[in-house]
Amino acid sequence: MTKTVNQSKLKIIPLGGLHEIGKNTCIFEYEDEMILLDAGLGFPTDGMHGVNIVLPDMTYLRENRDRIKGMIVTHGHEDHIGGIAYHLKQFEIPVIYGPRLAMALLERKLEEAGVADRTELRTVSPRDLVRVGSSFFAEFIRNTHSMADSFTVALHTPLGVVIHTGDFKIDHTPVDGERFDLQKLAEHGEKGVLCLISDSTNAEVPGYTASESSVYPNLDRVFSQAPGRLLVTTFASSVHRLNIILSLAKKHNRVVTVLGRSMLNVIAIARNLGYVKYDDDLIQPLHTIRHLPDEKVLILTTGSQGEPLSALTRIANKEHRQVQIRPGDTVVFSANPIPGNTISVVNTIDKLMIQGANVIYGRDKGIRVSGHGCQEDQKLMIALDHQF
Repeated sequence: MTKTVNQSKLKIIPLGGLHEIGKNTCIFEYEDEMILLDAGLGFPTDGMHGVNIVLPDMTYLRENRDRIKGMIVTHGHEDHIGGIAYHLKQFEIPVIYGPRLAMALLERKLEEAGVADRTELRTVSPRDLVRVGSSFFAEFIRNTHSMADSFTVALHTPLGVVIHTGDFKIDHTPVDGERFDLQKLAEHGEKGVLCLISDSTNAEVPGYTASESSVYPNLDRVFSQAPGRLLVTTFASSVHRLNIILSLAKKHNRVVTVLGRSMLNVIAIARNLGYVKYDDDLIQPLHTIRHLPDEKVLILTTGSQGEPLSALTRIANKEHRQVQIRPGDTVVFSANPIPGNTISVVNTIDKLMIQGANVIYGRDKGIRVSGHGCQEDQKLMIALDHQF
């Protein structure tokens, strides 16, 4: 007996994040419904003069806005949620599902952009299964990344399960104790997966990615050897790293002041949700720490990517009104340069050194680790039984 072949197709359309860093945006389309997974922004390359952010071309979504049933967010990094407020100005998204921290960060962004009324934010927990439209069910699987509260997504479709890893590494000693839910992932592998869409950022790097917790002893050594003020820069949204830095500040009896609105926002939101913990008197406004000895001060600042308007870049350019580099300062870059930002970062480092700062940077110092799995992490992921 001849079987009737179902002509309906599942379309997977990456609008950004494929063969590039940033702009992570993916469409899943089945019959007359489509959903989005993440909607991030990208960073301008050196030749994009006057450009602050880069967004993917959303023409297809604008033209099919009535078919959009919702969005899934894997985690709260800018290259995954930074474009949402811009897109909501062009079309509505009925509902956005995502982790608690990402939703809190996104809520602040939407309010500031005046588009909070153009969607509904719903928070999910590990192993939640939510329906998006009539064709999709999204299952949220805890993973480990440089960002707290991060998920891999198992997208159940009429044609099978698609695993979208999101950004991940396999960290067996995570800072927050939230381990990768490999058991749930294995359950899907046993049943068979239609398609695997996997983070490949470090596909050319041998071995395993080091645990985020491995940064602690190396930063501890830097803190103990710094004779004067410490200026530490990292990604504003790297909540695990911020936790480590604040913990070390307390251990070494340094009072912290934070430069950069984005970092202040992340710390406040993450603390409110319990992802960052510190005593009330640890972080103080800049003007209140001027009387302290240099060895009692830590300045936590944005600018790890050499962004032109960031606090650290303005300090390096002698344009910051309140902070100037002086001999004895130690500046720590606890973040990997995003491809395309290396020249800007190096220029910032050069200017800081010229002014007399001791600048600590580079992979060999152990003061930064990637949030993306290397080859051995990825081998484990692609061992899932998948058709595509």
